[in-house]
Amino acid sequence: MGLRSLFLLLLHPRPPPSPSPAPSSPAPVAAAPSPIASPVAVSTHPASQGGSRVVATPYAKKLAKEYKVDLGAVTGSGPQGRIVASDVEAAAGKAVPVSSQAAAATPSLPALLIPEATEVASAKSSSSPAIITPGTSEPFTGMQAAVARNMVDSLAVPTFRVGYTITTDALDALYKKIKSKGVTMSALLAKATALALAQHPVVNASCKDGKSFTYNSNINIAVAVAIDGGLITPVLQDADKMDIYSLSRKWKELVDKARAKQLQPQEYTTGTFTLSNLGMFGVDRFDAILPPGSGAIMAVGASRPMVVATSNGLFGVKSQMQVNVTADHRIIYGADLAAFLQTLSKIIEDPKDLTL
Repeated sequence: MGLRSLFLLLLHPRPPPSPSPAPSSPAPVAAAPSPIASPVAVSTHPASQGGSRVVATPYAKKLAKEYKVDLGAVTGSGPQGRIVASDVEAAAGKAVPVSSQAAAATPSLPALLIPEATEVASAKSSSSPAIITPGTSEPFTGMQAAVARNMVDSLAVPTFRVGYTITTDALDALYKKIKSKGVTMSALLAKATALALAQHPVVNASCKDGKSFTYNSNINIAVAVAIDGGLITPVLQDADKMDIYSLSRKWKELVDKARAKQLQPQEYTTGTFTLSNLGMFGVDRFDAILPPGSGAIMAVGASRPMVVATSNGLFGVKSQMQVNVTADHRIIYGADLAAFLQTLSKIIEDPKDLTL
């Protein structure tokens, strides 16, 4: 899974700070203090010393390029001397928005309620080294509280796990061929999973009351997305019925809305099967926790070249990935998952049906 226009979105600009003393002439110890106290503390971090190492936020770097400001000559007011956007704007003679310290003190709101939550959360995380005190406690944000409730609820479900190794050479080749048309690997995996679920409806079923289970009429693939301050699962509804190009466009739309905290409830609460892909981060294998109300979740690891024995008794190199499915054992059994994973493997290893 950046920082963009945080400081342009914040309200109540403050007056420009008083001019800084010339760096070549440090003020004597006994010098009288300035009649107007500067809100920016002098930093001794290398970012403010004009050395070769300049530490600045991405948005500050963008503003510096736009305003043609030399970051090496800017005094950083952020955590550990980091240069923030207000420092660049002050150096450029622009109106300085509210300080990053004030932004960090903004009350935490449920992330899904505010479109600018990505920038706010990013600012909060960038200033965290300066405000975290060991031994203190901090309340959950709205999103963290929701995740915590779901994790606790999941403990009431008896689950089991089944792993499977899938060769991905053909899928990788297909992806390279159609990537330029806007197709994403997430969409390909969701499509393959949906086609396999269509042949194994019990794996797409769900048990919500502990007394009965439902064969869901739709195959809605939820895909976990990490966002600032938490995790959310945008849903590709009727993924088995959509062509791969429409599915990819829909996925990009959902990801953009998720990162902007603009998803509607039906866009993240209607999944019937969940994918969690840490393979993009180089993770080989992992287990995922089953979301309450769903029957199964699949953890997808990275595809890596592996030395394998071929059918003619020789050795060869094939790209393989490990998938692990966590399932509700009240409604899904080991044989069900084994059959589902065999079907999924065949679809991925011969992916011609993904583009139909």
